[in-house]
Amino acid sequence: MLRSWDFDPAVLGPVAAAGALYAWGLVRVRRVRGPRAFPPRRAAFFWAGLAVVLLAVEGPMHHYAHLLLSVHMAQHLALTMVAAPLLVLGTPGVLALQASSREVRRSVVVPALHSRLARTVASPVACWVLFATVLWGTHYSALYDAAVRSSALHAVEHGALLAAAVLFWFPVVGLDPGPRRLSHPGRLLYLFLSMPVTAVLGLSIYSADRVLYPSYAGSTRSLGLSPLSDQHLAGAMMWESGMVVVVVALGAVLFDWLNREERAGEREDARRDRAAARAASSG
Repeated sequence: MLRSWDFDPAVLGPVAAAGALYAWGLVRVRRVRGPRAFPPRRAAFFWAGLAVVLLAVEGPMHHYAHLLLSVHMAQHLALTMVAAPLLVLGTPGVLALQASSREVRRSVVVPALHSRLARTVASPVACWVLFATVLWGTHYSALYDAAVRSSALHAVEHGALLAAAVLFWFPVVGLDPGPRRLSHPGRLLYLFLSMPVTAVLGLSIYSADRVLYPSYAGSTRSLGLSPLSDQHLAGAMMWESGMVVVVVALGAVLFDWLNREERAGEREDARRDRAAARAASSG
């Protein structure tokens, strides 16, 4: 297991570049604005997201993804349900704004974040549709089977899944500047409507009575396992894990909504108390 790590420059390069840019922005912000200018927990989220990406596409999971469909499915779940929301919670857009000079911020960063393309791509409807399309398109097309035989296609598949998942989670947990945010009821509805995307896909793979991905038939048998049983396990993982993550996200959004309502009520009570105190002192 320890010797089964891959060190593909095509993967390590972009991940290292993302990490280096983030680290540079973090150092610059803390040097200019102080050590508390950027919350440490956001940086921790981003580093954790990059770590999950490396673990999924460079570690033992990637090595065995060519042999077992269930491991390949675990890769996809790690990228879409774990790495993607962690990267979004890292708020790289906020960091870019704070780390940029005033000229670069006004001429490059802000126009890019508020461009028509950004508003279109990052809109909740586009994010939901794109994620559903990529998820179903990669699992129910020739690409999935072909990616087992081609490292290049495998990398393209993972890149598309990660990018679509980052956009999917942005309306839910994103704090970066951009299009109008979804309200808390809107986020709950958004997540609720996403549950069938993963559940139905996983259930369809789980309940199939024939091998959907022939490339795995030989490798699975060579390990002494049944290709159909491995396929059933992969479908169950997609079905159940996707549901669990979305339910946890629903709970987090609901908890945040209640917290904000409570804080808003406390601020309103304080405002009324100050107004009453001023009225009493003037009387």
